[in-house]
Amino acid sequence: MALLELTDVAAGYGVAPDILTGISLEVEAGRTYCIIGPNGAGKSTLLKVICGLLTPRAGQVTFAGEELNHLRPDQILARGVCFVPQDRSLFGDMTVRENLMMGAFLERDRARIAERLERVLTLFPALAERLPDRAATLSGGQQQMVALGRSLMIEPRLLMVDEPSLGLAPRLADQIFRTIRQFPDLGIAVLLVEQNAVKGLECAQWSFVLDLGVKRFEGPADEILADPRIRELYLGRRVPPPDDDGAVDVAPGEAN
Repeated sequence: MALLELTDVAAGYGVAPDILTGISLEVEAGRTYCIIGPNGAGKSTLLKVICGLLTPRAGQVTFAGEELNHLRPDQILARGVCFVPQDRSLFGDMTVRENLMMGAFLERDRARIAERLERVLTLFPALAERLPDRAATLSGGQQQMVALGRSLMIEPRLLMVDEPSLGLAPRLADQIFRTIRQFPDLGIAVLLVEQNAVKGLECAQWSFVLDLGVKRFEGPADEILADPRIRELYLGRRVPPPDDDGAVDVAPGEAN
């Protein structure tokens, strides 16, 4: 059974038309998935539906066999579904340590909290010397480390990250992606939305391609990255026609 399953999900904001229309997909435990597509495709909206910030208008969201549709975001978080938004949502006047410890608010065992903090600092050693500093004084890359580290303090089963490289220099972005690649080794499934589609696909095992609220394709991330059609349509890379055996077949989306 898939860890996360969406079945014919439709969602939107207010009285506006649906952003997502009939999305169906599955996420397995301990794997990394990347969602790509043009602006307005519904990528961030999809993550908000899963974590409960947006209630689906139709369809079903199931996590570990339990329907999430009518649960509050805090109830979904308590089940192990964590969302790191684009803005990182740090508390700027609080210290790095305090921000990280916010992620362990559901845990009462001090020894386990200490173990989690040690693991976070092992993954993000640059934060160790910044623990007493205010989060607002950190660089963008360090703030992203705090946001990811705080999410790990929850010990999530599914971690959703929206645009982790946004606003970061290439060197810092590469460092963030190298760390995200380690999350499946911790037993965490990762669902990633990334503006740099190439970097996101290189970080993942599987990919979903959204366009106008519909899942157009899905398949192994390396095959999505190599497919000339996908590269031209969604990655902004015009490539010459492939040889007869050069094209990669990508499973068509099930929606609409």
